[in-house]
Amino acid sequence: MGKKAVLIGINYAGTKAELKGCVNDVKKMHRCLIDRYGFSENDIKLLIDADDSYTQPTGRNIRSALSDLIKSAESGDFLFVHYSGHGTRLPAETGEDDDTGYDECIVPCDMNLITDDDFRELVDKVPQGCIITIVSDSCHSGGLIDECKEQIGDSFKDESENQGESGSSGIRGFIQKTGDAIESAFKRNDDGDDVDDLSVNNRSLPLDIIVDILKQKTGKEDINVGNVRPTLFDVFGEDSTPKVKKFMKVLFNCLQGGDGGGDGGGGGLFGKIGELAQSFLKPKLENNADYGKPAMETEIGGKQDAYAGSKKKKLPENGVLISGCQTDQTSADATPAKNAQAESYGALSHAIQKIVEESEGKITNREVVMKARDLMKKQGFKQRPGLYCEDKHVDACFICG
Repeated sequence: MGKKAVLIGINYAGTKAELKGCVNDVKKMHRCLIDRYGFSENDIKLLIDADDSYTQPTGRNIRSALSDLIKSAESGDFLFVHYSGHGTRLPAETGEDDDTGYDECIVPCDMNLITDDDFRELVDKVPQGCIITIVSDSCHSGGLIDECKEQIGDSFKDESENQGESGSSGIRGFIQKTGDAIESAFKRNDDGDDVDDLSVNNRSLPLDIIVDILKQKTGKEDINVGNVRPTLFDVFGEDSTPKVKKFMKVLFNCLQGGDGGGDGGGGGLFGKIGELAQSFLKPKLENNADYGKPAMETEIGGKQDAYAGSKKKKLPENGVLISGCQTDQTSADATPAKNAQAESYGALSHAIQKIVEESEGKITNREVVMKARDLMKKQGFKQRPGLYCEDKHVDACFICG
């Protein structure tokens, strides 16, 4: 039985996206895994952007680390992933009537987004008898493993059932609102304990800021918030996330007069961005015959693979997701305002550390999430952590279930 982990903390220092507590979160989790759960130092991969001596958490490096984690796994192993950083949501771009919803994403330090579909494909590759637990202390994290069954939360609701906080993922039920990360900066919680005043940012990164940062990093001025997926492919090419390459394959097929995915009905496909595709992509294809090669070599079942949102696939059996918030919410990045010596932190990560310490690590997935909800509510945070997994994992032990 092996125990292996990948921990990702991104502070985005010096950019418009800067956060304070993400690297602290994963360093504390690193210590917790060794001291509390018996992980070996050699079996924990850290990716942080605050120190050049560590592997940098670019999109390529994150996907490589996660892929290596899965490839090394055997039946009976416990795998753990902690992500602390920005989240964002990519809206549908095809213009098709049945392309709705969003792709929930994490935001690597180079802005090379990784989508919920890509996390789902990762979980699907976990060997039978092996469990992967993912803690995502980021905004919009409730949907990070696409189509994972919702046990505690309200990101997804099945209209055929009314189960309160425990329900099936069912249809994609996005709530079009974003709450503040914190109700107020409390001086005392409900138990009368002292709580520092907090300076709070949220861990949600709007697309226009992503675009601005990409412009600064690349020097490209033709990047536009209205063509995010083509932009990501243009900047990262072969290193762009698989979901983006699938989108681009459909788009290239349409530009070349194909049906977009081999399933027919491509005549009006991508009409919404047709002119944009003509002006943005055709010159690039004319100047570089291999420009679209990374996309065209990507396997795709049909044009629906490029759509945002749910694909109604079978639920993953081997994945447990603990999210910092619901799909429509932001997660807090908090800094004690009156204590210069105190460390910044993510609200979920901070709560988990306190809960694990009090329980000496002997706690279930359900208990972690419910206790975190209670604690964070007392502290004034509005976000609601969630639990997403198959029924058999709900009352399994946290991390080493």
